Amino acid sequence: MELARNFDGKKFMWDGGTYNDEQEMKKVEQEYRNKGFEVQVVREENRYFLFSRRVVTEVVVEGSPI
Repeated sequence: MELARNFDGKKFMWDGGTYNDEQEMKKVEQEYRNKGFEVQVVREENRYFLFSRRVVTEVVVEGSPI
């Protein structure tokens, strides 16, 4: 499985999991969505693979500048 795939011109990263059960996959997919990720599901040979992405909207910098 590739580590990254493009869907509609956007890069998504594979979460590293292989889900044989659709219900288990849907549970993990919803957890990603609840955390603000976009998710794409790929089904190959009765196995499911999740690819996710999240756009960084805020960067917090700690410490003082050098």
